[in-house]
Amino acid sequence: MKKLILILGDQLDLDSAALKDINPETDEILMVESANEAQHVWSHKARIVLFLSAMRHFAEYLKSQGFSLAYIQHSPQSIVEELKSKIIKEKFTHLICVEPGEWRLKQLIEALSEELQVVLDMRQDSHFYCTHSEFKEWVADKKELRLEYFYRLMRKNHGILVDQDGNPEGGQWNFDRDNRKPFPKKGPGLIPPPELFEPDAITKTLIAEVEERYPDHPGSLAHFQWPVTRQQALQALEGFVEHRLATFGIYEDAMWTDTPFGWHSLLSSSLNLKLLNPREVINAVVAAWKKEDLEMATVEGFIRQILGWREFVRGMYYLDMPQMALDNFYNHQNRLPAWYWTGDTKMKCMQEAIGQTLEYGYAHHIQRLMVTGNFALLAEILPKEVCDWYLAVYIDAIEWVELPNTAGMALFASGGRFTSKPYIASGAYIKRMSNYCGSCQYKPDIRFGEDACPMTNLYWNFLIQHRTQFEASPRTRLMTANLSRISEADQQAITIHAKGLLGDLNSL
Repeated sequence: MKKLILILGDQLDLDSAALKDINPETDEILMVESANEAQHVWSHKARIVLFLSAMRHFAEYLKSQGFSLAYIQHSPQSIVEELKSKIIKEKFTHLICVEPGEWRLKQLIEALSEELQVVLDMRQDSHFYCTHSEFKEWVADKKELRLEYFYRLMRKNHGILVDQDGNPEGGQWNFDRDNRKPFPKKGPGLIPPPELFEPDAITKTLIAEVEERYPDHPGSLAHFQWPVTRQQALQALEGFVEHRLATFGIYEDAMWTDTPFGWHSLLSSSLNLKLLNPREVINAVVAAWKKEDLEMATVEGFIRQILGWREFVRGMYYLDMPQMALDNFYNHQNRLPAWYWTGDTKMKCMQEAIGQTLEYGYAHHIQRLMVTGNFALLAEILPKEVCDWYLAVYIDAIEWVELPNTAGMALFASGGRFTSKPYIASGAYIKRMSNYCGSCQYKPDIRFGEDACPMTNLYWNFLIQHRTQFEASPRTRLMTANLSRISEADQQAITIHAKGLLGDLNSL
């Protein structure tokens, strides 16, 4: 019996199920830096550096603990090709790994083990609260799959923000309505900066390597200061809880120029690389709530994103793949505008969200959902192209979390499989939640014509095109009711203007 343990770049967990019963004297660990993974989508340079730097730091730790490790740098082959060569050359009989966070890679590893007739021990990821079997049991024969009911079950099952009788702390399960305020008219004021980390020798070397090897890839490395080690991730968590958590909730949806991070935690990349465990994040937030008497709306809003939505979309990903990647409910076919990769557009909101993304590899959930995602849906862009873009440009993007959020939520490509409505809005929403519109050449309150905001025009065009669908649901009926206030002539003008925009998205 000869065991090979595969550790992937998003499984940098000291408590990994793959390492649970490892014998350092006989078992070997394999880690692979594959150029194929960096080029599977046109990855942001910061995303490449983050993954590889975190991997190299984790490898150094494994070596320091006496583990036998084969670490392959900058391989031109895929992970599976390197794995195959290793197994054949050294005659391994058993392959141990944690289930990959990407369906494609999971299928390839399973096929390889069958081809080589090695014993595959693919273990469930203990990083998460909810197992696949538990999620399938919850789904059962439900006609509607909605986060809210799953989230309540998770709260009860794990005793988080519930009293002894299983009732919600604060008297209600969801405080979302209290967490939607824009910044004051004068701006956000002084926000304590997040914990950022100057690149060490390993990261500096990688920055130089990535600039040389991937010069044409999008994004900047000028501001790369993300946590790449377990210690840094813990420091980032502590800094957020101590200095930024108290005001996170109320302004979590707000946007402002030159304010890339707001009050957000910036912990998603550390969670998704497994440098942090969601249990320790939630425990730290609950402890701060009890100690500091923080607002329940802030604490509940933050925990809902991790215990609720994060676990929910992972369950949906493994439940619905590979169909989820193919879904295109509205049959949208437009190509992704080239300016999604440059930010070179006249729309100020898109300039800001994309420009920030290219600079840092980061944008918060409203910028992703209600700016870049909202436009992509209204502009009838092919879901696969949008999903590939999100997977490429955000440092925290791994397919299990990116695809359900983009295809299922932002683009409604699954047709309401786990969301109750398309998340669309006009320029009026952007104006209310940000200061972007003030310096834009387009006017958010104008529906058609030379000065019309493309977001506004395409929003009304979308409602006109899909009026029947929206009128059939009580959650969206009020949106189409507003069409009755627009004359038939103006509705026709909206449609004509939209046809011109949809035919030449690159000119916006």
